Amino acid sequence: MFNGFLGFFKKEFIQIFRDKKSLLILLGIPTIQILLFGFAITNEIRDVRIAILDYSKDNTTKEIISKIVSTNYFKLYKMLRNEKDIERAFQTGEIKEAIVFSQNFGQNLEKFGKANVQFINDGTDPNTATTIIGYTNSIIGQYQNEITRTRQIPLIITPEVKMRYNPELKGVFLSVPGLISIILMLISAMMTSISITKEKESGSMEVLLVSPIKPAVVIIAKVIPYAIISVTIATIVLTLGRFVFEVPIKGNLILLFAEITVYVIMSLSLGILISTVAKTQQVALFISLIGLMMPTVLLSGFIFPIENMPIWLQPFTYLIPARWFIVIIKNIMLKGSDFSTILNETLVLFLMILVTISISIKKYKIRL
Repeated sequence: MFNGFLGFFKKEFIQIFRDKKSLLILLGIPTIQILLFGFAITNEIRDVRIAILDYSKDNTTKEIISKIVSTNYFKLYKMLRNEKDIERAFQTGEIKEAIVFSQNFGQNLEKFGKANVQFINDGTDPNTATTIIGYTNSIIGQYQNEITRTRQIPLIITPEVKMRYNPELKGVFLSVPGLISIILMLISAMMTSISITKEKESGSMEVLLVSPIKPAVVIIAKVIPYAIISVTIATIVLTLGRFVFEVPIKGNLILLFAEITVYVIMSLSLGILISTVAKTQQVALFISLIGLMMPTVLLSGFIFPIENMPIWLQPFTYLIPARWFIVIIKNIMLKGSDFSTILNETLVLFLMILVTISISIKKYKIRL
């Protein structure tokens, strides 16, 4: 009995090592997962782009600015000229924080022992905004302690914190746009790929593709129901977010649904592409979950800020459609941005659609 068990034991190991694809999956996926989770999941901030509006322009403010930008936490994006520049920089997503020094900052600190500085943060990502404020406060506090050591009367720098777009730092302001992107990807890409693969598995897809009906018509007819379901679900999530959780929709509603439609088409095209590669429903599900859903959650900026990730990992985020869509939907919903602000992100999604559909058509032609 033991010899029989040992024989099957050896046979199973030999089969595993003979099947190179299975071995790659068994060893490769845990390695990729630990690398992604290890590098992407972090509460630290690094190279956060900030802007500074310095009404005082004295030696004291210059010393504080130098202290802030000399750390690895912050990167000075630009020096602003007026308050209108602040709104423009936040609208375009160029900065995460604006620091405003009041007039006569150094003079007030010397003469009255007090001076005011304002921190204006992008509240669309409450966790990141809170972390940024903590780091900025810490640097200001260190400077305050340094200049107070040689004085009998302490000098006080009073920070005033202001949150743009989400003054109460509600978490749903981040989760609703992020969940829409994840749900649309789940329904559009995963379910479409599984549905088409099921037809291929049963052999009915081959019959349809060689029928008088054009292949493009067949594919479009297959994916339109999922497109309608996806847009309907997006409407439900937006309605619940607006009326139950009080997440605002400040931008144009028509523009918002137009962008949702573009993202749905992008997700559908990914589902079609997966179906050209996968031979079975299980393979399609596996590719969707591991190759699509996990990168979408980890690398889209939904949960973990992209600027906090290692430099070598950040370029991979450009390949994630949700990265661009989350910027679009947050700008429209929370910032009230117009189309000119989100033009670049929209063009990226259109380019992804063209590339994905082109590859899918080519693969289908090869099969035929």
